[in-house]
Amino acid sequence: MGASLPIIGTLNDLLRSGDNIHKMQAVLSGTLNFVFNNYDGKKSFASVVKQAQDEGYTEPDPRLDLGGKDVMRKIMILARESGEHMEMDDIENSSFMPEECMQGSVEDFYSSMEKHEAHFKKIYDEAEAKNCKLKFVADYNNGKAKVGLQHIDVQHDFYHLYGKDNIVLFYTDRYTEQPLVIKGAGAGAAVTASGIFADIIRASRS
Repeated sequence: MGASLPIIGTLNDLLRSGDNIHKMQAVLSGTLNFVFNNYDGKKSFASVVKQAQDEGYTEPDPRLDLGGKDVMRKIMILARESGEHMEMDDIENSSFMPEECMQGSVEDFYSSMEKHEAHFKKIYDEAEAKNCKLKFVADYNNGKAKVGLQHIDVQHDFYHLYGKDNIVLFYTDRYTEQPLVIKGAGAGAAVTASGIFADIIRASRS
């Protein structure tokens, strides 16, 4: 969950101190943030995804990232940590991927994305025409959760989210109008390993 970002620990601290989580908005995929920060239609969408995989940001099967399943898992974890009883089937997923791209092997996945380049270019052009950026966003609001691609304008907290960074906004009893924000690198071997190492140290001391 967000590599080494203190997301779950912060959520638990809020709850233990008597706060209640009402709403969460988040960009939880370092892979998808990297892809949409680097795709501008000048090189193919498939090549940008392959770059993300080569740099170690994707799952072994990148379709888990691109299809939104990894983000669904993460918002489900956060919802459960906040006290909600939630399953994957309870989460709405507005996938931007053509169904054909999600069939067959990983090699087939890349070949199919190349064939559907016009689809991805259209998605980019529609956001660009509105001076918006594309972000794959997870929303949780009072027991309901959904994930999907959104147009983010310059005034939004997600607009200046670069590279492979993740961000989570917590709206609670205490943080009503202005959310509590956690932001930072959300993918990569080094930062993920540091988070795991910190958990091991914490567990050994308890």
